[in-house]
Parts: sequence; C-alpha cells; structure tokens
Amino acid sequence: MELAELGWSEFFIQAAAKVNVPGLRPARVAVVNRGVVFVWDEEGEWPATVPGRFRHEGTDYPVTGDWVLVERLPREEKVIIQALLPRRTKLSRGSARGVTEEQTLAANVDTVFVAASIAGDLNLRRIERYLTCVWEGGAQPVVLLTKTDLAEGVDAAVAQVEGIAAGAPVVALSGLENKGLRQLKPWIKKGHTCALIGPSGVGKSTLINALYKDEILDVLPVREKDQKGRHTTTRRELVFLPSRALIIDTPGLRELQLWEGQTGLQETFTDVEELIAKCKFTNCQHKTEPGCAVREALQSGALTERRFGSYLKLQEEIALFARKTDQRASLEQKRKTKMQTRKLHERLREKGRE
Repeated sequence: MELAELGWSEFFIQAAAKVNVPGLRPARVAVVNRGVVFVWDEEGEWPATVPGRFRHEGTDYPVTGDWVLVERLPREEKVIIQALLPRRTKLSRGSARGVTEEQTLAANVDTVFVAASIAGDLNLRRIERYLTCVWEGGAQPVVLLTKTDLAEGVDAAVAQVEGIAAGAPVVALSGLENKGLRQLKPWIKKGHTCALIGPSGVGKSTLINALYKDEILDVLPVREKDQKGRHTTTRRELVFLPSRALIIDTPGLRELQLWEGQTGLQETFTDVEELIAKCKFTNCQHKTEPGCAVREALQSGALTERRFGSYLKLQEEIALFARKTDQRASLEQKRKTKMQTRKLHERLREKGRE
C-alpha cells in the first residue's frame, strides 16, 4: 500500500520535514475507540500507543483521519505515536458534555457527505447547521438526501435543499435499493477521503455498505412505525472502498453544537450576507431602520423568515461560544499565573533557607 492511497500529499510531506526526529515514519489514524488506536502505513495496520502528553488538550489527541509520525518498537507488533501533524481540514463541534471546548470528530477530510432522510419531515435548519460546520472546517460539503425509496416528491425536496445549500451539490439516493450511487463518483475516487455525517437513522451505514457492496457495517432493522433505523455505528473508522477512496462513518450525532463557525456561517448563508452588505447602515439591526435590504427581501418573499431566523440562531450560538471560550481562556491563564507565582515563592523560600 502506498502512502498516497491513504491521502498522503505535499502538505503532509512539508509538515513532516519540520519534525526533525530520525527514525519516525508517517502513518494515518484509522480507528480511535475508547482509548484504542490503530494506524495504517505502507506495511499495513498497527495498534498504536498514545503517550500521555497528547491527553492534556483534547484538540491534541489523535482522531480518525489524522496523520501522525510513529516509532516502530523493535520485536513488537505495535507503534508509538510521537508527533501529530497539522490538520489540513477538520470536522469539529462544541463538546456535547456541557464543557466549552472543541471536539474534533475527524481530520484531513476532502469531502463531507451530509446525510438527511427525506422519508418524513425534511429538517432544513439541521442541514444548514451541518453545512456551517463543514464549511468552517475547510472541507467540501455534499448533501445526500437518503431513503428515496420511502419518499414521494423527491425532485421537490432536492430543489428545496438546493435553495439553502449555497452551491453545495445535492444528491438524492437510496442505499437500500442502490439508486443514485453513481452520482457520488466525482468524490469516491482513489486517495480521496470522505466523511459521512448526520443524525441517527438516516441510513449512513446502509449507504456505506451499498458503496462497499458488502456488509462491513452492522445495520439494525428499521422501526416500522416511523421508518427509522436503529443506528449501530459507535466509533469513527476509516474504511477503504473498492474505488480505493477512503470514507469515515461517524456515529449518529444527537446534537451538533457549533465550534467557532463564522466563516462557515458566511459560506452557508451567502444570500443573507449579500443582503446585509446592501443595507444602508453598516450597524443595521434589520428591524425598523430605513434602507434595510434584509427587511425588503423578507417583505417581498425573496428571503424567508425561516431562513433568516436560522441565520440569526446560528450567529447567536457562535457568538455565545466565542464569549464562553474567551472567558475559559482567561480563567485558565489566571490559573497558570497563580500556579507560576506560587512556585516562584516556593523557590524563593527554599533559597532563603540555604
């Protein structure tokens, strides 16, 4: 297996050259599951040990898709991760544990498939949230409308999503019936890394199995009352497809708190941003001000109240996270300063006793 097949590129070659430690070799993180890590290199798959220094900051801990430099242990079938290379792209969210910190879900992904089922109510706000997250991390989003075998009005649903996708491709398909899969060919190609995200039960594992033409991921039966599958993906794992593309399936995300996201918001809501730029006043609140292009668009129907409300909600959430992050960073800096001062006083007292 060549490193290029795993996604190795000039970006990582240059990054690795700056780590001037002889004897280390590049590998890609394939599985991270409850402290168990496996990596791939030119010779195959290896269990990997992650030293304690990577655990101090959550963003420093290797995630699926990361490129790392490893040390091969003599006479042992395992490696030690000694360096984490910079991430070209990433898929992150605010921690779901109620803590103001970033949780990186996957790294170095070229294309992120945002899966949404059209067998039921199509949640446009959720799609906008996912798109904002993907754009922010630097990857290319593609919206997949799944379970077309269980839905009517597919063309109308595609048109509806295209209206809010800000240029991201929208593909309707059925993993169960293998319909529409050929439309994914531009992204399912050798050396290209994709990730698949979406809430539980939208058919992500079924789709990967269809692409792989085999049962590589377990799928539980669909509940008859609401046509929702019980999602069984419990870890983020890098999988090779027959095309030699790589794909990461993520567990169903019950919530997707945005982490930062201002760039992603601008990419997702280019229509709203363009209207705001046309307002007469730069500090327009889009309420009663004269010359407000946003209010004019709302009144004419060019912009829907739902769309603008979604923009405002995500904007408020991003601003709130920014304030919390700044506050947390300030408290952490105060804690470090206090600790350094205490250690200095201890050293001075020790010198005084000499």
